[in-house]
Amino acid sequence: MRSRYTAYVLGDMGYVSATWHPSTRPSDLEPDAVSTWLGLDVKSHSESGDTAQVSFVARYRVAGKGHRLQEHSQFVREAGVWFYLDALK
Repeated sequence: MRSRYTAYVLGDMGYVSATWHPSTRPSDLEPDAVSTWLGLDVKSHSESGDTAQVSFVARYRVAGKGHRLQEHSQFVREAGVWFYLDALK
């Protein structure tokens, strides 16, 4: 989770794509040139076998206004590699 946040901060869409499960990965990932990322707070995480869930809040600013992205993410491990799957609803 933290490495994916860092990739978003740096605009490294190659890493974001490589760590996103192919079954849910969008085909058109573009760096976000208008947001300034301010921090990540991992609220909770749990792991069960080859699945994991992470709840987090990421703070960012656009045009001087602060925003929060709050998500409960689902990850899956395949061949020893963790992939972001989707946000739980």
